[in-house]
Amino acid sequence: MANITAAMVKELREKTSAGMMDCKTALNETNGDIEAAVDWLRKKGLSKAAKKAGRVAAEGLVAVESSGHTAAILEVNSETDFVARNDSFQAFAREAAKIALMGDGSIESLEGAHFPGSQTTVKDRLQELIATIGENMTLRRVSKLTVSKGVIASYVHNAVSEGLGKIGVLVALESEGDVEALSALGRQIAMHVAATNPLAVDASGIDAATLERESAILREKNAGKPDHVMQKIVESGLKSYYKEVTLLEQSFVHDPSKTVTQVLKEAESKAGKPVALKGFVRYALGEGIEKEEAPDFAAEVAAAAGGKA
Repeated sequence: MANITAAMVKELREKTSAGMMDCKTALNETNGDIEAAVDWLRKKGLSKAAKKAGRVAAEGLVAVESSGHTAAILEVNSETDFVARNDSFQAFAREAAKIALMGDGSIESLEGAHFPGSQTTVKDRLQELIATIGENMTLRRVSKLTVSKGVIASYVHNAVSEGLGKIGVLVALESEGDVEALSALGRQIAMHVAATNPLAVDASGIDAATLERESAILREKNAGKPDHVMQKIVESGLKSYYKEVTLLEQSFVHDPSKTVTQVLKEAESKAGKPVALKGFVRYALGEGIEKEEAPDFAAEVAAAAGGKA
């Protein structure tokens, strides 16, 4: 039997919001395999947040910047929120996002790029900040979206200043329609993405491994059913899954009686031309980065796990 540690129980609890003893049982049943334990809890109906990404942990900022038909989004991490509120740190994040507009959407390209009119690279400037402020900082990730016509709309949630906050979203709308109407629509959809955190634009964007995992869970939940019945159950279950996790099939948060697809179709009359949603990017600060918990919570987990982390 695998040695189940407090850290393993904590990680599983954060992924699923299941009870600590249920998490410990799941890990014992799956020989310490975290992802298999997530599935075990889902099959038992004990997971309360199966779709949830890793808990937001790292501090810092998400920055968005746009110019014409191109927009960039960047996450810069710091150790504390105090540094994230530092004027120099915010200025760096804002300028780095502007520079990212000219790159290829990779961290390597951004780190090697120079500040305008300077021989200092983005990576060098970040090192200077680290030396000055005395706290570790990292450029974690960056993305770009571009359309040949239309708009790249953006939205920043929990903004600390223009274009800087805890959650950032870009939405690409391709259309020859009215720019003002497209911009308003794009911002609404970006707010929707911030709230619902879809996995992909449509079903074609969901990777095969994820679909197989969902199918396996449906089959195990309905074990014993005839093959022809099982096939229908899996097909129906995946359709429901798509409605939850794909942007175009989700119920629009601003009007739940409509899907995002229906909203886009209705918007064409205001825009005056067909509108296609070509892509989106959503960054939530620190998602997937583990952060040390307060001592009292760690002690609680250790007690439940029956040992030390």
